[in-house]
Parts: sequence; structure tokens; C-alpha cells
Amino acid sequence: MTRSAEFACVCLTGPTACGKTDLALRLAERLPIEIISMDSAMVYRGMDIGTAKPSAAIRAAVPHHLIDILAPNEAYSAGRFARDAAAVIRAVASRGRVPLLVGGTLLYLRALRDGLAALPRADQTVRQQLDAEAGVVGWAALHERLRTVDPVAAARIASGDRQRIQRALEVYALTGKPLTELQRAEGDEPRPRVLAIALVPEQRTDLAARIEQRFDAMVAAGFLAEVERLRARGDLSPDMPSMRAVGYRQLWAYADREYDWTEARRRAIVATRQYAKRQLTWLRGDPHCETWPAFAPRLLERCLERLARDGIAAA
Repeated sequence: MTRSAEFACVCLTGPTACGKTDLALRLAERLPIEIISMDSAMVYRGMDIGTAKPSAAIRAAVPHHLIDILAPNEAYSAGRFARDAAAVIRAVASRGRVPLLVGGTLLYLRALRDGLAALPRADQTVRQQLDAEAGVVGWAALHERLRTVDPVAAARIASGDRQRIQRALEVYALTGKPLTELQRAEGDEPRPRVLAIALVPEQRTDLAARIEQRFDAMVAAGFLAEVERLRARGDLSPDMPSMRAVGYRQLWAYADREYDWTEARRRAIVATRQYAKRQLTWLRGDPHCETWPAFAPRLLERCLERLARDGIAAA
């Protein structure tokens, strides 16, 4: 295997349920690959079914990294991912193998590839003021305000995404600068070059059907029992980063009897579809990602040919 000195890693990304893992494992049958998870929920131990975490057998056959590295009561960040992933990429490359990032947490991709500006810490006073204002006018109105001060951030943040609207407005209140501007700031840390390929469905209806089918398969595999085990630990709450993962929050609420199963299932599927929509919006605004049609024929062959042009493997 040869590759240019500039090359660092490959990334397979795209919205949830678009076939990233399947293509990665097929590539691993043809190339000496080690997979680096780029998923903000797979870092947590005990969150296996709802994250579609690769099985123990798959992880024994193909080396995986950045999976099961934290307890679910711990926090992880994009900055930490960038540092962790860069270290793993260097280690994998030093073994003469191909580092392959796989996942849909696109903020992690940006942090690794482009760096993140130093952002101010959370300010409870500002957050309380924003919460109070939202209680009067609603988060949709604050989203409109965000559109006036940071239209790029507003375009990628859903009007109902309270947490991200709050953070973007908080940063602007504290610094007087848009979050987007700060995130574009160049850092001093050396960053790897990333060949990013995004699998995007040509028809959104295809993805919606797959999301529904996958959720039902997770439930059949024991997703609800997994959430109940997490609740039984006694040190977790639905407001923690781990439990805010799509599916977990809705099943936790069902276990708390906030609504019945039909409503829980509906909310989980809707939340996953909304997450996929945000991922697609993000990818449309990323000029550095190659976009390929998900579920298309000859994806494996096309990927091998593309990697060959980067000197990673023979076509």
C-alpha cells in the first residue's frame, strides 16, 4: 500500500441510516482498514442497541476505535474528539493501515478537519435570560433573532433546537461575534487532511422508510430494556448529553409514563428524521465533502477507485 505523504485519513459520513457502516465493513474486506467511530453516542458504554453499535464479533474482525471509552454519566466534546481522533489516526497510519472515520456527528468532522475556535464557557446568567425570553416569545422567535446575527448558524440549526439556539445566542451575547465566525478561526494545532465522502439518499422518502424500519428493529433487539437498564443505574437523567441521543430521550420519557408506546415510537422516529434532516442541511453547506448517492449500485467499486486515486489502494 502506498499513499501520498499528505494523506491522513478517509471519512465515510452522511445522515443516519444511509449505509455508512455497511460500506465501511465491505471496504475492510478489501483494504487493511481500522475504523474510527465519529459518533457522539457510541463513545458511551452500555448504549449499544440504540446507537447501532457494531457487534463484538465485528469489532473483533475489524479494529474499531473511540467506542465504549466513557461511562454514560460523563461528557464528551468535539474538541476532545479532534484530539483523540488525531492521535488514533497517527497510530493507525504508523502501522501501515488505513484510518477510516465512520459516523454522522458532523461537528466532530469539522473539529478534526478545520479546528474549533476557543469559545466562551457557558454563562448561567445569559442562559437564564434566554430561557426566560423564550418562555414569553418562544424558541422560534429566538431562532429568527439568530438569523439576523448569524444566518449561517441559523440555517443549520432547526427552529426547535433549543439547546443549539441558546448556545449560539449565548456566544454572541458574550463575545459580540457570531458563533460561525469564531468557529472559522484558524487554530495553531496541526490537523490531518481528510478525504470526506458523504452518502446522501437521492430521495428523502427512502431514508425515512429506513429510519422507521431500523427503529423497529432496535426495539425488537431490546432497545427499551437497554434504556430501562440505564435508568436503573440511578446516576443518569434525561438532560445528560448521553441521554439526549435520539431514541434514548423518547424511550426514557415512555418509561417515565409521559406518553404511551404509540406516541413514544412516533416521537423517536420523528426525532431521528429531524436529525437526519439537520445532517443533510449541514452537508449541503460543506464544500469539502464529496457527495455520493446512498444505496446506489457499485458503491464499493466506486469507493475503491476513488481511494486508488489518492494512492491508498490499487483500483
